[in-house]
Amino acid sequence: MKSDNFTELSDQELIQKIKSLKTNKIVDAFAVGITIGIVVYSAVKNGFGFFTFFPLILTYLIVRNSNNNKILEQELQKILESRKSK
Repeated sequence: MKSDNFTELSDQELIQKIKSLKTNKIVDAFAVGITIGIVVYSAVKNGFGFFTFFPLILTYLIVRNSNNNKILEQELQKILESRKSK
């Protein structure tokens, strides 16, 4: 979503969007933990190979998406704060 679309949302919709982003943080952290666990288990059980490092690629994608969500959350917070000050 572009920031222009966020300015058209109501305060309640913005708060709901922020809450969903916070829930996504928990899911992302869980997914990163699982993939790291898979890497460690695979390295101990089978040694190092392609399938040992493949979950790390998924971890990178999750972390990158998480960073984008963090920026989005900050932008939504700024919009809410600017509305409260008016």
